[in-house]
Amino acid sequence: MESYEEFTDKQKNLISRFVTSADSNVFALRNLPEVIKGALFSRYSRSSLGLRSLLLKEFILGEETQFEAITGNEEEKENDQLVAIKKAQSFYDRILDGYGDDSIGELGGAHLAAENISMIAAKEIEDARIGGSPLEKSTRYIYFDQKVNGEYLFYKEPVLMTSAYRDIYLKTCHDLFETYGKLIPPLTELMEKKFPKDAEISAGAYKAALRAKVLDCLRGLLPASAMTNMGVFGNGRFFETLIQKLHCNNLSELQDVGRKASEELSKVIPSFVRRAEASHRHQKTFAEFKEKMTSSLKGFAKEMLPKPDHKPGAKVSLQSYDQNSILKLASGLLFPHSDLDMKTIEEKVANFTPEEIEQIFDATCHPRHNRRHKSPRALEQVFFTFEITADFGIYRDLQRHRMLTQERQLLSCNHGYYVPEDIVGTDMEQPYIDALENAKKIYDDIQSELPEEAQYVVPMAYNIRWYFHINLRALQWLCELRSQPAGHPAYRLVAQEMAKQVIDAVPAFERFFKFVDFDGYELGRLGQEIHNENKQKARQS
Repeated sequence: MESYEEFTDKQKNLISRFVTSADSNVFALRNLPEVIKGALFSRYSRSSLGLRSLLLKEFILGEETQFEAITGNEEEKENDQLVAIKKAQSFYDRILDGYGDDSIGELGGAHLAAENISMIAAKEIEDARIGGSPLEKSTRYIYFDQKVNGEYLFYKEPVLMTSAYRDIYLKTCHDLFETYGKLIPPLTELMEKKFPKDAEISAGAYKAALRAKVLDCLRGLLPASAMTNMGVFGNGRFFETLIQKLHCNNLSELQDVGRKASEELSKVIPSFVRRAEASHRHQKTFAEFKEKMTSSLKGFAKEMLPKPDHKPGAKVSLQSYDQNSILKLASGLLFPHSDLDMKTIEEKVANFTPEEIEQIFDATCHPRHNRRHKSPRALEQVFFTFEITADFGIYRDLQRHRMLTQERQLLSCNHGYYVPEDIVGTDMEQPYIDALENAKKIYDDIQSELPEEAQYVVPMAYNIRWYFHINLRALQWLCELRSQPAGHPAYRLVAQEMAKQVIDAVPAFERFFKFVDFDGYELGRLGQEIHNENKQKARQS
């Protein structure tokens, strides 16, 4: 279908650089800065004009927009564009403020890189889940024992560096990295003997799978202060919320990341993040709210709750679920295919036989051929709450799932730690344990005075406690994805256990976990590496 709007050849020449088609009724924007795209879409919702006409009349030909200077051309300098954006910012602020609510902030986005930040900082950034897509440096494929200027890469926390714990903090982190590096060669040798290369498997795939196996085992030695790199793509609303939270964090590293993120994003999407500036009234009131709420809740927890009696160990525990989940799910599945209200449907479904309920569920599950065939949204009516105690490495992997509610406690050395089975009974076991036990002693010393800063010395092998409140649809995706053979063996067990506990609680839901892999795998990454290599060869041919 063609667009009902008509443009002259001159007008088409003006707009064709910024749209993929000047004629079709479906087209994409291109070569436009985020601030213009956001303001354009904001104005679009309240205009009778088509998007291209609006772009032409109010932006390209507009006097306030600084359009030509902002969009520029290849010869113009980048600084000229930044100056132009600043000059026109009042115009874009007015448009964005005048045409909608907070959702307008989702109409523009940016890519942000945060390098040489601690794993703690990376988790805080990834906590701002909705509207952002993070990608973090992997402990599975990258060796973390490299040195720069003779030093391992871990965060020198400013408060600790000016405290009496400075030297012992530095030594403990150094020793953890040292042990990590020393155990890589003997563990690699052991894995080569345990899993000799098959003649039919390529050297590249075997080497990659072996490296993943070794680094999966040893990542527990890395302290939370270990530096990582991450990239984040997010919309303006996401970044505004993220920066607000970072500004209010007690850790100086997070405050620093928040300040720098605000500065850099203000160069590309200034109108979207301005309310997160430290001097803005929205930021000031948010900081006041956050400080008062946190202070009160900490006080209540200290006063009203008993002192913990720590019992080290990992566990997955289904805490609660809706006892009417079968009724809700069956009714939700039928609702879009009926003309009845939900209450009437539920009343009818309540009288169905178990066999009739199973027929409804089977109609949903049987056509699924793989885990990427996502189930209907009716599964989002059913919720489960899990409490999980597992090592920080597992948490780092599972925390990235966005469509759920989660909260964690502070990193600590109070809940025991994970020792990989592959090193148990070998000469590597004792150095591994000694490094972890020594870190616990230093953590205990620091945390009595600086509980939040003490997190930086905690190795990833130590368990952390958190909860997931998750609907059945998101749980299905998580368990089927994270139980795949290529996954880390430790988080595979968590995914498998979550699925098992739901099936035990509601046997009728077993069919919804048909692609959960309950098997164990010794060199689980190998199959995926072979698959990747075959795909690459196919592309090259």
